Amino acid sequence: MSDLDARVLVVMGVSGSGKSTVAAMIADRLGWDFAEGDAVHPPANVAKMQAGTPLDDEDRWPWLDVVAAWIRDHLSSGTHGVVTCSALKRSYRDVLRAPGVVFVHVAGDGTLIGDRMAARSGHFMPTALLASQLATLELPQPDEAHITVAADRTPQEECDEVIERLGLAPTVR
Repeated sequence: MSDLDARVLVVMGVSGSGKSTVAAMIADRLGWDFAEGDAVHPPANVAKMQAGTPLDDEDRWPWLDVVAAWIRDHLSSGTHGVVTCSALKRSYRDVLRAPGVVFVHVAGDGTLIGDRMAARSGHFMPTALLASQLATLELPQPDEAHITVAADRTPQEECDEVIERLGLAPTVR
């Protein structure tokens, strides 16, 4: 298996980058399982973010453990999956990393992402926390199995690029 032979994709990036939309499209198109990482944040984390307070490492570790367990379950069962997770730091990605995991970094500049965050409704992450997320972000390095896609296109174009670059095909069920 090469570094980019994906069985589980972790679609990562700062809040508002479009990772949830792109990840859901990829999963739907491939017939893979999908999990929204934000849905498994502990209530205390959600409350903290809603209040405009950035999460720290201690807040994130239990959440990352839940996401990592989902990944391990899929890898051990041979089930393909797509999960969203900001995975902002390399140390966070280290918790999620395993053979068969590829990180898909949906990357965009702060202005684009801030505009998207301001336009969306119903999400607990306020636009005020974008600067802290951008400051925390450690870009994936060449020794990490990853690809980066630009967030300045339509979600469909981004989805198409991921599938093409990774050579993915729908799962026959």
